[in-house]
Amino acid sequence: VNKFHILNDIAWFKPNASPNLSCRFFTASHETLIWARKDKNSRHIFNYEKMKNGEWPEDQLKKPGLQMRSVWSINTPRPIEKKYGKHPTQKPTDLLKRIVLASSNKGDLILDPFTGSSTTGLVACLYGRKFVGIDTEKQYLDLSIKRFKELDSNLKRKQLTFVKENPEQDSFSQIPQWV
Repeated sequence: VNKFHILNDIAWFKPNASPNLSCRFFTASHETLIWARKDKNSRHIFNYEKMKNGEWPEDQLKKPGLQMRSVWSINTPRPIEKKYGKHPTQKPTDLLKRIVLASSNKGDLILDPFTGSSTTGLVACLYGRKFVGIDTEKQYLDLSIKRFKELDSNLKRKQLTFVKENPEQDSFSQIPQWV
């Protein structure tokens, strides 16, 4: 049995987290991200220099020229990121930008099997990656399409192609796909 090999767990600290309205628990102000590869022998990409020397103004914990640590202080999504609708677990573009740039190179293919509002896909396309997103919820795929359509037309023509629906196929045929 193959088991995933964990490379890092990363704490995403949300300085502007929503308050705990029940006042019966601590306010949830972080999420844990798991960075893993298929097994110990699998290769992975880590763009160390980009993480160490890149500009990360959104993170007050990241000090210029020092190694990137496993605690990232990044705000939750800005209102402009939710202008077409809200997803209950939407991530901010600043967070996905860091993940995409750390673990892939231009031209790589990024798969998001739970794409939701497609923040991963938008960031992937903006930074020259190819993207495949999968989701079963039509309302979130519609939200994703609206977000993609907002991208610059030159970017859309180069990296965004919608697959036509085929009603003869299974129920997932109604879900647009993009690559």
